[in-house]
Amino acid sequence: MFSDTLSKYQPIALSVLRFYTGLSIIEHGLVKNFGFPTGAPYGMTTAGTLGWYGGLIELIGGALIIVGLFTRPVAFLMAGFTAVAYFMVHAPQNFFPIVNKGELAAVYCFVFLYLIFAGGGPLSLDAVLRKRS
Repeated sequence: MFSDTLSKYQPIALSVLRFYTGLSIIEHGLVKNFGFPTGAPYGMTTAGTLGWYGGLIELIGGALIIVGLFTRPVAFLMAGFTAVAYFMVHAPQNFFPIVNKGELAAVYCFVFLYLIFAGGGPLSLDAVLRKRS
């Protein structure tokens, strides 16, 4: 009975998860490309570097994930991006994510993998566009 009550809110929870994940990853791009917010553990990167392009992917991908536009293909790109980030930056330091500080990149990867299959949910531009067609 409790499970049935919660299950009816699953589509909304999916949209909230998508929205927060987009907000969270867009912050990484803001720090890398604009140095905002200040006080982050790493700062702005130089334009044209790999980190700068990564920040651009985080900004554009994060914005599209926030509004839920092209959610599945963008989530596919972001899952790959965060997997590459994990294996390029974190995994060479140590095998264990808690030691190499890569647990966030790994969690992002798996949330984006979920969004590939689940889509953007009812509170997304994808849902609006689907209703119009």
